[in-house]
Amino acid sequence: MDIAITGWINAAAGGNAFLDPVMIAATRFGVPAMVLLVALQWWAKENRYHVRHAALSAGLSFLLGLAINQAILLFVHRIRPYDAGVTHLLIAPSADWSFPSDHATASFAIVAAFALQRLPRRALGFLVLALLVCWSRIYIGTHYLTDVLGGALTGVLGAVLVRALYRENSRLDQIATRVL
Repeated sequence: MDIAITGWINAAAGGNAFLDPVMIAATRFGVPAMVLLVALQWWAKENRYHVRHAALSAGLSFLLGLAINQAILLFVHRIRPYDAGVTHLLIAPSADWSFPSDHATASFAIVAAFALQRLPRRALGFLVLALLVCWSRIYIGTHYLTDVLGGALTGVLGAVLVRALYRENSRLDQIATRVL
């Protein structure tokens, strides 16, 4: 089923003059755009220190999620779908293993961090971007569906761990959120 869904999403790749460049752009610039949007939250006018805490939590969740991915990659060596003949690749090949998707991890860590801080409008906006990034990773042929789902899970796990360990209004948080 994973192969079938991945192939279905990737089927139009390389033959759609509108969608191909959009998906390539989403893959290349989606996560950096999300990081920029998180950074811009620093200057929020309402709930300034709470939003700053959420932005710091998002950054920490992003980093922790990617660290979890690196641990997984020590044990899981899944070849990319284009190497297995499942997908048609639209960008340069990747040098690392397929599972889990770092793009999905990064984007869903941001979504989960804002959701866990009870900032639903921001979380929803980030969710739309995260879904676009994740879809693009399958569309361009770089990942299987389950790679993206696994990456999303490690991103959420990173956010849950950060939520448990990095407390709002702690001494460290008060120092960090009062900068600038």
